Formats: sequence, C-alpha cells, structure tokens
Amino acid sequence: MRPTPSRPRLLQAMIDAFSLPDLRRRILITLGILIIFRFVAHVPLPGVDLEALKNLFEQNALLGMLDMFSGGAMRRFSVAAMGVYPYITSSIILTLLVPIIPQLRALSQEGEAGRNKINRITHWLTVPLAGLSGYGQLVYLQHEGILGSAAALPMAAMVMSLIAGTMFLVWLGERITEHGIGNGISIIIFAGIVAGLPQMIQSSFLAGGGQLWGLFFYILIALATTVFIVYFIEAHRRIPVQYSRSVFRGGRMYRQSGSTHIPLRVNTAGMIPLIFAMSLVMFPGVVASYFANSAEPNFANIIYEWFQPSAALPMGLFYWGLYFLLTVAFAFFYTMIIFEQQDLPSTLQRQGGFIPGIRPGPHTKEYLDGVIKRITWAGALFLAIVAVMPFIAREVTDVRVIMLSSMGMLIVVGVVLDTMKQMEAQLVMRRYEGFIK
Repeated sequence: MRPTPSRPRLLQAMIDAFSLPDLRRRILITLGILIIFRFVAHVPLPGVDLEALKNLFEQNALLGMLDMFSGGAMRRFSVAAMGVYPYITSSIILTLLVPIIPQLRALSQEGEAGRNKINRITHWLTVPLAGLSGYGQLVYLQHEGILGSAAALPMAAMVMSLIAGTMFLVWLGERITEHGIGNGISIIIFAGIVAGLPQMIQSSFLAGGGQLWGLFFYILIALATTVFIVYFIEAHRRIPVQYSRSVFRGGRMYRQSGSTHIPLRVNTAGMIPLIFAMSLVMFPGVVASYFANSAEPNFANIIYEWFQPSAALPMGLFYWGLYFLLTVAFAFFYTMIIFEQQDLPSTLQRQGGFIPGIRPGPHTKEYLDGVIKRITWAGALFLAIVAVMPFIAREVTDVRVIMLSSMGMLIVVGVVLDTMKQMEAQLVMRRYEGFIK
C-alpha cells in the first residue's frame, strides 16, 4: 500500500500497520501491556490514608509534578508509585561509570555479550536503588502522618512491594521492546505522563472564569513548545567523510573510494541533563521538607519555600534560573562524556575514512571536538529554554492547575517520533519485494 496524498502521514502509517498481521499483533501486544500497567498503577499499598495523601499532593506542587510522571500511581501510592525511574537512574549511573572503570569499559567493547552483561548489572543495581527510594518515600509519608503503621515488618513488606512493582514495570517494558513496537521503558514512562493529562485539563475547565482564556493560551504555548522540541530533536550537523581503501582481487590491487557523512546531533545529550538538573534543584526542597515546621517556622521553611517550582516571584525566578544554568552545564558535561565514548576519530582511522581537508588522528579529533562544542551550545540553550517553559507559561497565562513539564514534553515528543520511525521502518521492510518473495 502506498500513502495517498489526501491522508496525513501518521494516519496512513497506522492504517498500513493494522493491515499487516505481524505489525497488528505487535501493536495489540503493546496496547495490552499498557493496560496491564494502568491496572497495576491502581493497586494501592495497605496502611496508607488516601484522603490525607490527596490533600498532601494538593498542597505540594513538587509531589504533584512527580505524580504526573507516575500516571497518578504516586497519588494513590500504589505498588507502581516509583515507576521505572530507579531503572533509569541505574542506567545513567552505569553510563557514567563505563568510561571510568576499566572492567566496565572492557565489557562495553565485547559487543552483544558485553552489552548483555552491563544490562544485567543495571538490573541488579535497580533493586537497591528502588529499595532506598521506596524507603525514603515511606519515611516521608510517616513524617506527614499519612502512613498508618511504622513497625519493621509492615515497613519491610511495603518496601519489597515497591521494589517488586518497579521490577515488574521494567519487565513489562522489556516485553514491549521485544514483542511490541518502540522502546518499552520509554513507552511505559510516556503512558504514565499521558494518563494524568485529562484530569489536569478537566480541573482547569472546572476552574472556569478567566482560566478558560488562560487555558487557550496555555495550549498554544504547549503546541509551540512541541514544534520547537521536534525541530531540535531532529536537527544535526553533517560532517562529510570519504573512504579510500585498497582491495586485492584477481591478482591485482584495486583502489576503492566512497563518501558518506557523520550526523552529529545538536541535542546529543537528550533529556539526561534535565534529569540531572531537576534532581539537584529539587534536592534542597525535599531535604528541607523533612525539617520544616509550620507551627514554628525555621531555616528549613525558608529553604523549602525557595526551592519550590510553584513559588511566586522572586523565589520562583531563583528556582527556575538555577534550573536553567544547571541544564546548560549538564548538557555540556554529558555530551562530552558520550562523545568521548564514541571515539569517532579512532573509528574513522580504523575504517580508512577521513574528513576532507583534515588530517587523520589528532587533527580530526581537534576538529570534531570543536564542532561538537559549537553545536552543543545550541542544544544546551534549547534544553534550558524548554526547562523553564513551565515557569514562562504559568506567568504568562496564570494557569496553575496544569503543570506543563519540560521533561514530560521531551519524553512524549521523543517517544512518539521514535515509535513512528520504528513503525515506518517495519512498513518499509515489509513493502520490500524481496521480503515478500
């Protein structure tokens, strides 16, 4: 089937995918696993006062933002309250440790077998991270008077339930990757974010009055931000590369040549700088919340007020300004780490490739380092602007019911683009005549 000009590309791709039995089965498996995920997100842990928990989330904007990423599982404090974020944290830690620890660096160079071992280590590291995160959340709820029993055995049972919920979601995500469409872990996060949007939009409509016009402009800002994200996710700088090698054939030496390009992405770091920056800027407020006292205000109350995403000016300007600067810094930091791991100059030299006008070896490395640093400025500023977009949208529209999350929008747009690319690749492969024969 060929896409017709009268149908949008996305709609035509979905129609074509459902017309093929294999792709239809993959899509239905993905949807079925997401339904299972939503059921798990509604299974609450015992001993939690859900009404008091709801009031706590309404008063704390920071918790509301985290709840959006879990698809409401944290607000219900279900077994899936932590989502797959301990696994994401474990993956980031392993990524940073690979160039530092020689044993991990050696594993990364062993091909598929080495990657499988690193993935196994990532899974094992997820368990203690999930346990620590779950225990911290339970201690916080106990401090707020929401958790009923604080005995050792019920606490251990709840921590084990949270760990099991996280590992089950990781397993579901891997089943999507293997038998469904797209990257399973990303799709699980995507589903959690999207699941909370209808309730927030409904709350904004129920607010009524001037909120409706504010909601209209809020949606316009969200759409403009989405276009901005798509443009920069797809942006890259093409570095021309030529190959020249000698081939001995039939007793004679032949010289072969060809040309291609290296696509250096403007946003090489992806959303990782946002995760790092958000973790650092949220940490003081989370710690201060343990020591804040509404009856007798102390220094912890001041720290807690200054490190709140919903804080009014000038405290809000301090929070989001710090978020902006940290995002730029981590974008350069993570891009340089990823670029060093790729080791493009050595790879080109081994494959007989060279950049026209640039000598192989140190000169190529110096040239590529200069290019990646220049385009990273654009990528870092892009991430930083997207990071502070929630603050800009809130101040311009005065809509405070919906929390426009920069990281959430990056995840949603990135997952949709990646999934559609994989679906189109599957369609192209099945349209290929040699595949049908």
